[in-house]
Amino acid sequence: MARDYYDVLGVAKDADEATIKKAYRKLAMKYHPDRNPDDKEAEQKFKEIGEAYEVLSDADKRAAYDRMGHDAFKQGGMGGPGGGGGFGGFTDPMDIFAQMFGGMGGFGGARRRRTDPRQPGSDLRYDVDITLDEAVRGCDKVLEIERLVPCDACSATGSKDGTKGYKTCSTCQGTGVVTRQSGFFIQQSTCPTCHGLGQTISNPCSKCRGEGRVHKDVQITLHIPAGVDSGTKLRSSGNGDAGLRGGETGDLYVFIDVKPHEVFQRDRKDLSYTMPIPFALASVGGVLSVPTPDGAAKLKIPAGTSGGTIFRVRGKGVPALKGGSRGDLMVEVQVEMPTHLDAEQKKALEEFTQRLKANNQPESENFLKRAAKYMK
Repeated sequence: MARDYYDVLGVAKDADEATIKKAYRKLAMKYHPDRNPDDKEAEQKFKEIGEAYEVLSDADKRAAYDRMGHDAFKQGGMGGPGGGGGFGGFTDPMDIFAQMFGGMGGFGGARRRRTDPRQPGSDLRYDVDITLDEAVRGCDKVLEIERLVPCDACSATGSKDGTKGYKTCSTCQGTGVVTRQSGFFIQQSTCPTCHGLGQTISNPCSKCRGEGRVHKDVQITLHIPAGVDSGTKLRSSGNGDAGLRGGETGDLYVFIDVKPHEVFQRDRKDLSYTMPIPFALASVGGVLSVPTPDGAAKLKIPAGTSGGTIFRVRGKGVPALKGGSRGDLMVEVQVEMPTHLDAEQKKALEEFTQRLKANNQPESENFLKRAAKYMK
């Protein structure tokens, strides 16, 4: 029966990623075949700790193992990479060791030869400012960016005659690295001649100098969907840098920043603002015309509306980015008192106040009742 993977690495079941990695490094160095030549037991332990680390260092595999144990990796277990219904066969323990220790398949091994001189292009980032109106409705933006595009002189091959005239790098003999021994260990670095590709161009293109790509200012039209917000990231596939010598092109990632609006404030899908209304309208009620992103809307104001009352206008907010209902518009009203009254207006207002019936101003009357003893 296979040993428990936590016991293999000597860690607790709640060990964090750093602890698991540290345990693997220590044991891998101890049982590496180059340190234990012709030792079958050490070789088996090296394979065993490799399997344990591969499972426990991967969140999905570890979760499956915690639920099902070794059955998770048998035929008919959970779906995943490597043939059949389980997670499949394990990675070569030498490859795991190479990933951990910077590309060394063994203490004296060299990096594997590259068979393809192409390399994928880099992803690019572009920041775009838009208005709130554009965020509500969606818009198209023309982006002007400098990026690497395939060289048309050599058809992106990097070779002057347009063919893939590659030859093995004489400096690294095709490995892509140069090595230097320092005591027990082998130190490796990227080959300065082929830049890690393992191959060089026999007759490099003069326009792109053998890279198969050149810098160019280009315009890209990007559709920005309705509902985006500051921090939204959009991906424009294939609009990053072209790959080296015909390699896969990277992507363009556009980050959105929505500028503040002069009227509306935004809270996710909802919009809001504070709107002053006349004293008379708040007193007697009526219909108020209010702004929305789609134009004016009618809002019924009940008689006796006090300042700070919030009215909801449904469906006049921001559309959902990934579908669903549109947000709402929240209108907070503030009662605005007249500030410049002439003598006739003041007199009329005073007479109006004197004619008010009892209980017409309940908040004032309630306060005066509570504070009566302090009014003597």
